[in-house]
Amino acid sequence: MQRKKRIRGKPKERRSLAQAYQDFVKGLDLEMSGTNSGIHVDELRAMQTSAVYACVRILSETVASLPLFLYKQDGENKIKAREHPLYEVLHDMANEEMTSFMFREVMMTSLLLYGNAYARIIKDKNGHVKELWYLKPQNMEVERESESGILIYTYNDNDNNRTLVYKAKQIIHIVGLSYDGVKGISPIEQAKEAVGLAIATETFGSRFFGNGARPGGVLEHPGTVKEPDKLRDSWNKVYQGAKNSHKIAVLEEGMKYHEIGIPPEQAQFLQTRKYQVNEICRIFRVPPHMVGDLERSTFSNIEHQSIEFVVHTIRPWLIRIEQSIYKSLLSEQERTIYFSRFNVDGLLRGDFETRMKGYSVARQNGWMSINEIRKLEEMNPISTKDGGDLYLVNGNMVSANQPSSEKQSTDKGGANEEQNT
Repeated sequence: MQRKKRIRGKPKERRSLAQAYQDFVKGLDLEMSGTNSGIHVDELRAMQTSAVYACVRILSETVASLPLFLYKQDGENKIKAREHPLYEVLHDMANEEMTSFMFREVMMTSLLLYGNAYARIIKDKNGHVKELWYLKPQNMEVERESESGILIYTYNDNDNNRTLVYKAKQIIHIVGLSYDGVKGISPIEQAKEAVGLAIATETFGSRFFGNGARPGGVLEHPGTVKEPDKLRDSWNKVYQGAKNSHKIAVLEEGMKYHEIGIPPEQAQFLQTRKYQVNEICRIFRVPPHMVGDLERSTFSNIEHQSIEFVVHTIRPWLIRIEQSIYKSLLSEQERTIYFSRFNVDGLLRGDFETRMKGYSVARQNGWMSINEIRKLEEMNPISTKDGGDLYLVNGNMVSANQPSSEKQSTDKGGANEEQNT
């Protein structure tokens, strides 16, 4: 029986970088960009902005560098499921070409730019996931069958000039912020005005210094110039470009030079550039100091900003990935005993003094052993006979439910012991 599908529109054609550059040179961007800044903005061109590149890089590398483990629930305890094939896929090698770090980095980059990340699932004969292959989000179309309601993924493989159709169970789809829960929205598309303004200010700065750090101007001649093109070209040859800036101009035959345009300081060029860095950081929820903007950062608040970065920025992405793994890479039976978790302890450790104070409180109040502390500090354990797994508690502490008479006798006993000593 042939499946009935909803009719979808023609896929949006995306310009290559070369075509985008050609259109920009021709001035077509000013008419068909869709942004008020007159700059064409898409996901690839946005990465040419230093702030976007820095935010995407810090987020993708942070998530990719975190240890990702597959655990097995054993009663009240959890143990690493090293025997499961999915453990190696998540922790070591996603496929024969990509390490786990590289795979998660490119998936996070897709999420941050396009709002979606896709990978093809390859299973062994026992139904366990053995490989994950990255798929480009810009080539993927997601639609829902009108009768069955199941999702169908259509992938345009431009490299091999073919179209592939996948069922939902053959794809792991990590969805970013979404309107419908089916497909995420692109942060770059939603914030293209902010990104476009950042690109526009960079372009203005480049042209400003490319023209010898001088605004455009007019050469005024008292008479009639027979060959104006030749005069303009000769002027540009001598004075245009950063290397020719601040040269002494020699004007003949009564010619005068008049500047036109607004100087950068009056146009608040530098302030606009700084504001756009913060604007882009706001889009990705990245603290400005992590992309090199230290204007409002101090030694006292950077540590707290870093912790907020883990809690409010990194943690939601980790939960999206963990739950997508649970949904797409584990069978219904495996979900009852297996689950995946990122380890963020390294990001939350804080400085040495803060960690030692925390360990001291935990040790003295009896809810951490010396081996548990040494494990967090990546130190070898101490044997049990030497007290490595021993829990200590302050001897002056008694139960709140203990009768007052027993408390008094305990206090008296302690006082007598002190007198005897």
